[in-house]
Amino acid sequence: MNPLQMINALVLPVIVIGADERILAMNDAAQAMLGADGTGLHYITALRQPALLDAIEAVRGDGTARATRYLGDSHGTETTYQVHVARAQDLVVLSFENTTAIAAAGQMRRDFVANVSHEMRTPLTAISGFVETLRGPAKDDAAARERFLGMMQQEAGRLQRLVDDLLSLSRVEDSERNRPQTRVNLTELCRRTVADLSQHGADSRTLAFAAPDDDITLQGDADQLRQVLVNLIENAVKYGSPHVDITLLAPRHEARLRGTGVRLAVRDQGAGIESHHIARLTERFYRVDSHRARDVGGTGLGLAIVKHILNRHRGRLVIDSEPGQGSVFTVILPVSSPDL
Repeated sequence: MNPLQMINALVLPVIVIGADERILAMNDAAQAMLGADGTGLHYITALRQPALLDAIEAVRGDGTARATRYLGDSHGTETTYQVHVARAQDLVVLSFENTTAIAAAGQMRRDFVANVSHEMRTPLTAISGFVETLRGPAKDDAAARERFLGMMQQEAGRLQRLVDDLLSLSRVEDSERNRPQTRVNLTELCRRTVADLSQHGADSRTLAFAAPDDDITLQGDADQLRQVLVNLIENAVKYGSPHVDITLLAPRHEARLRGTGVRLAVRDQGAGIESHHIARLTERFYRVDSHRARDVGGTGLGLAIVKHILNRHRGRLVIDSEPGQGSVFTVILPVSSPDL
């Protein structure tokens, strides 16, 4: 077998440039990456990107292997490749490693740090301003001092909620791959959670819970499932209306789960959500109305925590909403037999 034909056995895209500066061979993966077979073309015509062309020219000159970046396009989505350029006698061999996922993860980390910094900076700036005022103009003003101390307590509470949610999100992500093994009485868990929230909530809050007569049990983490329900109810009250309906439905076949599942729906009578926001609601720090979210104490992490908890339980979150019609957040959880 011709050694050049062996590159088709490689998973990574590979291009071989001959001594005449023309592409001598490229495997199927490379052809798919470029969208055409460039065999016989001058490498400048086929590859074009300056950073890669400079690396090829340098390797042809001194024989020292180099690495550079190549930006491609896969079905309309930008892809990033790490290209290793090396010389083999009078040939130059290029191998392309798709690093798009790594680049995306790096960007997500940078965005996350930027968002956390921004969320913390606002209350910290406010607290610093209040301290400066209390040390200066309001030092001897008892009424102003009491008012500013109240504001400082409010901002400190906001910081505490953010830290608590960040820690909660971290714990959930750490355990996401390990499916819970304990049995949970979901009916009783929901009934007690709704009763607790009704008792400790504002006087105007009305929570109505409905469930089948027979208790529903499933594999799950009771604390995490309670957190899901608390987050959804608190969201409904904060951004929807004081009256919230919580409905637990009997198990049935769920196409989304490809098996038997149970639905837990939280419905509010609020203003509703525009359709273009719905797909992004579970993103970290995404808010439909950032000013209102901060006013009611939201951290922008509640639904992200819900999503990761449901991922651990192999469940789904479905959001239905229309402006002026309220919103329904439906949790779908798999139900297995008690023997499993």
